[in-house]
Amino acid sequence: MCICEHIPSVRLATRLILVVHRREFKKTTNTGVLALRALPNSALAIWGDVDAPLDDAALVPPGHHAIVLTPSDDAVVLTPELAATLPRPVALVVPDGTWRQALKMPRRIPALASLPRVVLPLGETTRYLLREETHDYGLATFEAIARALGVLEGPEPQATLEALFERYVAATLQTRGRAHS
Repeated sequence: MCICEHIPSVRLATRLILVVHRREFKKTTNTGVLALRALPNSALAIWGDVDAPLDDAALVPPGHHAIVLTPSDDAVVLTPELAATLPRPVALVVPDGTWRQALKMPRRIPALASLPRVVLPLGETTRYLLREETHDYGLATFEAIARALGVLEGPEPQATLEALFERYVAATLQTRGRAHS
């Protein structure tokens, strides 16, 4: 049930920097990697691999204003009003791992430690039916990226990405013998 032919190429001014925990990168249910395939203006960094240490100096592209999307207590809500004040172009840095790993990465990676942190406004609950969500407001990484880009770039990229996500979830459930409702 490959969805490769359905993956759009969503070209945006915002650059996605996905920082994936090494354990999360290996999981077949990782959704952050799917976002990379749909967003050509994106980059991947793997954190926690002792054999290939992260070059955190390369995480923030020159000339970009970087923000970290993280569920930390000191994050400010990413609203259209806040997005309008951000210098352009924006680099959206997204830690990808378990809830605990995603909280630790911005503090433990020196290049991210001083960057502004943002959190999404509360919205619809997750549509990710492949893993159990431990927080009522928790989202799959892909969903969080789509919603953040909806604030930074507008509703069209968000809708395109969310349609891909729905297709991905439905196809995966079908391969597991479960219907998507």
